[in-house]
Amino acid sequence: MAQLGPKEAYVKLGEKIDGLTARAPQSETLFRILKELYTPEEADVVARMPYGLADLAQVAKITGYQPAHLQKILETLAGKGLITDIFANDRYYYMPSPMVIGIFEFTMMRTRGQLNYKKWAGLFHEYLNGDFYGANFNDGQVISILRAIPHEESIGESECTEILDYEKASAIIESNDTFAIGICSCRNEKQHTGRKECKNPINTCSSFGYGADYMIRNKLAKKVSRTEMKENFARSRELGLVFCGDNVQKNITAVCHCCKCCCNALAGISRYGYTKTVVTSTYIVQHHDEACTGCGACAKACPINAIEMRPVQAPRSRKRMEPVIDSSFCLGCGVCAIKCPKGAMTLTRRKNRVIHPETVFEKVILAALERNTLQNQIFVNPESVTQNFMRSFVGGFLRLSPVKRALMSDRLRSRFLAAMKKGVELQGRGWVAKL
Repeated sequence: MAQLGPKEAYVKLGEKIDGLTARAPQSETLFRILKELYTPEEADVVARMPYGLADLAQVAKITGYQPAHLQKILETLAGKGLITDIFANDRYYYMPSPMVIGIFEFTMMRTRGQLNYKKWAGLFHEYLNGDFYGANFNDGQVISILRAIPHEESIGESECTEILDYEKASAIIESNDTFAIGICSCRNEKQHTGRKECKNPINTCSSFGYGADYMIRNKLAKKVSRTEMKENFARSRELGLVFCGDNVQKNITAVCHCCKCCCNALAGISRYGYTKTVVTSTYIVQHHDEACTGCGACAKACPINAIEMRPVQAPRSRKRMEPVIDSSFCLGCGVCAIKCPKGAMTLTRRKNRVIHPETVFEKVILAALERNTLQNQIFVNPESVTQNFMRSFVGGFLRLSPVKRALMSDRLRSRFLAAMKKGVELQGRGWVAKL
């Protein structure tokens, strides 16, 4: 199979990345990023390889590369975070990294090789502040890669008995045995573009389980102990950082420690108005007026500016200002509560259920459905004429708004996901649905 020319390889690579779980709108800046990060041969391999997880033999068959040479290319790509490698069933499986969480984060977390952070940071800042948010959230999408994990100390006493394990950072730590801490990609980007306003530490990004295995193996993060991970979370709590975790209930692989000045996901809410770039927790803040002194600590701490201090209309005490909460996009993170010196803010359970996919598999399927790329997760071979036809045909059907609304609805979503799981089981890949 003839290798694509450099220009065509980068064009095909851009199209491939745009067809993954996070849309990557095509632009001159994107192609500058791709040419900076991938060699022409690496671009050719990723453009040709399957959209989903595939072992070395499958990737070699589809791309036409000799296995021994291909393995070296894949190892280099994994070391740069440009593909993900997962060890399962006594072998490695590979898949292309999406723009987020993937290419951006892992590039800015790299610790080996030639590190041109300043150039990378400038390119990513230009790209992510272009059409990226709109491409992923402009049509009312509700499935994001991240969700807010509430600070447990901020949850009201009456709610404490109902906290589920996936809602607690402490339970996530206790349920895992492998831990890694790496560079916060957003703070690293802001630091190298001169936009970092805070003094928050740069080494906070937390990985768990097979996610930590990937980060450690590719030197994208440092292996740490459970105690060190607990200390990392305790420090972030004192600093008033937001815990933004993998938007799943099981096998949570990562938790970001986010600040309002640097985090690109939070900026999607506070700067661009896309309220689902981080999915809310199942809690929402409640203000206790009798304890409030109007000091404004909560408004200052809120990472998305959902709290505004306004004059008290008819003051009955010395308090002249009071917080007004915009509950339409409160994250339920609890940062305002842990920073309130009087305990006047607590988290209470929301009235309406918040959708958190059960597994990474479910998150990928639902996110791809919303972003019109699900057909690529079903027909994964980009080199097959038959599968190209089926991708086009099924993709056109799934793009119909009534179809997407029906499959995402409470009535059909469970049956739809069950059918997708059955499909991978029939392919002998049932382990994928358990990730």
